[in-house]
Amino acid sequence: MLKYTGHPLVDVGAATIAAFVGKRDPTLVTESDLEKVVDYMTRQYTRQPLKSFLTVAFPNSGFTQPAFEKTPERRLKYARQVLHAYRKDVPAIDRTCVFTGDPAKMIVYRQHIPLLTGEDAINFFPYGEAGLPVSGEALLCIQAFPLGAAKCAGRLLAVHSDNNELTYYFARTFLEENRKNIQLAQAEGSTKMPETKLSLRTLLIDTLLKASRMQRQAREGEQVFSVTAFHLSNSGQDPSLDIYHLPLEVIGFLQTMLSAEYRQDWQVIVKRAWEVAPTKKSKQTDAVPFEPRRNWLYEDLFKLPDNAAVFLRTYFLRIALQWAKAEQGDPRGGYSLKNEAQLISWKITEQFLRRMMHMDKERVEQIRMMGDKLADYVSGQNDRRFFTAFFMEQRYDYFRTALIKANLAHVRRGNAPIVTLDPYITVFEEGNEVARADWRLARDLVLIRMIERLHASGWLGQNQEVIPDLVQESAES
Repeated sequence: MLKYTGHPLVDVGAATIAAFVGKRDPTLVTESDLEKVVDYMTRQYTRQPLKSFLTVAFPNSGFTQPAFEKTPERRLKYARQVLHAYRKDVPAIDRTCVFTGDPAKMIVYRQHIPLLTGEDAINFFPYGEAGLPVSGEALLCIQAFPLGAAKCAGRLLAVHSDNNELTYYFARTFLEENRKNIQLAQAEGSTKMPETKLSLRTLLIDTLLKASRMQRQAREGEQVFSVTAFHLSNSGQDPSLDIYHLPLEVIGFLQTMLSAEYRQDWQVIVKRAWEVAPTKKSKQTDAVPFEPRRNWLYEDLFKLPDNAAVFLRTYFLRIALQWAKAEQGDPRGGYSLKNEAQLISWKITEQFLRRMMHMDKERVEQIRMMGDKLADYVSGQNDRRFFTAFFMEQRYDYFRTALIKANLAHVRRGNAPIVTLDPYITVFEEGNEVARADWRLARDLVLIRMIERLHASGWLGQNQEVIPDLVQESAES
């Protein structure tokens, strides 16, 4: 009876109903299944803690309005109107549902669908008529969607994907957590549903990575998809909507990191990004065991690909962030290449370049080969001075000069050139002596490969004093 429409509130609600009755596909839901869901919603939506929980989505509805408490029959009438409209004996109106294209059963307003306008406002509606025509099935799905959303930072978090299996997975996961919390709250006589322990972005990534679809596609290389989260409140005083999007590139990269070839190395990097116990504690938190709420790598995934260069420098080259304070629980201020050279991984970096940044395959290969040659040169000649200059130089002309000098010195010793013209131009220049806008990024990538090789050969461990103690002054540096 139900189907996915492409609209997040309808689709999350349809997935929630399917999960409630133990079916993976909304099209398999029967009328008797809907009766079970409607019976649950009729009983629970007017009780605590769901009555308070629903004020975030439907503050003016008959489920939550105090005026309806004085007349139980009025509340029951409202519940029947919005929850039973899918029944065949409810007559259709002469309009088409805006979500499904099926015959509409009623005109709805803000008390029925979050973030619409009120009954008297005609702005943003077609033909200058207030309200939206909806079918009974679509209306029921929208009433059910809060059960498949997480309570996070005072608002509801609903997750939608162009992969229906992922939409279902998030709805089922949040539904199971919500039903457990409802039972606990009612047993304790509480009027509030607990909020999620993790921060919004971290919760999204942490939940996503546990999905069987992600695990299976990591093994089988199936087509990737995108995920969008809607963090919303329908409050009359402060309605709000924030949208968080994880594009195909991010999902594809994360799937690769779940595969057997990368998982172990990736998990070590992720583990070092979890929030740490603040060094300065308030009196209120002294007696409470510390539980991390956010993973900074997960949080920074939402800034990609715009923040790719900083992401690489922070997590793959282990350069500390100056403004990340340990007393605030941010571990990134303590990142150190001297202590964490074992975390440097070219194979992870290479996947990031190809999947996230769509870097040309030839350029990626030239960067790898240049890193190999420079690592062999540094360890073979023990050229500590060149290593430091290559790492530290911020002016392109000085950087280029340092590389030319090392190249010439190596040739004078009777060796082949370390770097030749064509590979150098591919990596660092747009043309002859015209630096690429991203030459610093290219230098960091060569360094990642160099450091991995120098660490593996033991040279870096014997020459740790040549590693500069760098910090990034800002997130954009």
